[in-house]
Amino acid sequence: MFATTVECSKCGQEYNPNEVLTVCTKCGGALLFRYDLAKIAEKISKRALKRRDATFWKFREPLPIASSKNIVSLGEPYTPILKLPKERDMPFKHVYLKDDGRLPTGTFKARGMAVAVSRLKELGVKRLAIPSAGNAAAALAAYGAKAGIEVYAFMPKDAPETTIKECLYLGAKVYLVDGLINDAAATLNRYGKKYKWFDVSTNKQPYRFEGYKVMAFEIAEQFGWKPPNAIFFPTGGGEGVIGLWKGFKELTELGWIRETPRLVIVQSSGCAPLVEAFNKKRTK
Repeated sequence: MFATTVECSKCGQEYNPNEVLTVCTKCGGALLFRYDLAKIAEKISKRALKRRDATFWKFREPLPIASSKNIVSLGEPYTPILKLPKERDMPFKHVYLKDDGRLPTGTFKARGMAVAVSRLKELGVKRLAIPSAGNAAAALAAYGAKAGIEVYAFMPKDAPETTIKECLYLGAKVYLVDGLINDAAATLNRYGKKYKWFDVSTNKQPYRFEGYKVMAFEIAEQFGWKPPNAIFFPTGGGEGVIGLWKGFKELTELGWIRETPRLVIVQSSGCAPLVEAFNKKRTK
C-alpha cells in the first residue's frame, strides 16, 4: 500500500493508515489519506494504465488497500461518458454525463462502499452500521453481504419501500426510525458502542472518499488526461465531491493533468448544507 499517513483536513493531525479510523480525535475533522505519489508514479504510468482492464479497480495503487486479494468486488465497471444532445437554451457547447447508474445497486454510492468495505474487512472489522435514506444503505448491504460482514441500516420509516426491501434481501438488519436521517443517525450513535458497530456514515470515516475519487481518475483518462473545464456534481453531505476534488488534486500532483476542473455543487432546496455554508461564508 502506498498510503503514508492519514491527515485531518482541519487541524493537520496525522494518523496511522493501518489503524481503524473514524474522524480526528482532536477536532472532529474529516480524515484524508495521503500517499507517496512519487512512488506511485514510478510504479505505473498513463501508458501502462491503457493495458489494464477497464474496471473501477484499474487505479488500485492510489487506494488504501494493502493487498488486491482483499478487494471486495461486485464487478464494478469503468462507467461510460455519454455526450448529451445540444439544447437551444443550453449555455454550454459540449455537455457530458458520467453514467454511474451502471454500478452495482445502481448508484455511485457503490464506489465509496467498494473501497470502504474492502479496507475495513482487511482491518478485521466485523460489523458495519449506517444511517441512510436509501442508496448508501443498499450499497453497504450489497458489499457487506459479499464480504461476509454484518450490516445494520438505520432508515427513516418513510424511506423508499423498494430500498428497504433491497437491504433486507441482501441480508442487512434494518431498523426503521421515526423522523429524518439525522434521527436515524442519533439512534445509531446511541447504541453503536454497545454493539460494536463501525459507523460508515457520510464524512465520518476516511474510506469512502477514496472510492469516490476514482471518478476523477476515470474522467481524466476518458478525456485524454485533459478533463473538462467544469463538473456539476449533485450532492447531499458532500462526501462524493470531496472525493472527486481529492482525486483531481492527486492527479495534478502526479503530473498527469495540468489543473483541477472547476467543481460546481448542486443541491436540492430541501437538503442544501453546503450551499448554505457557502452563502454564509463558512469555510470550516
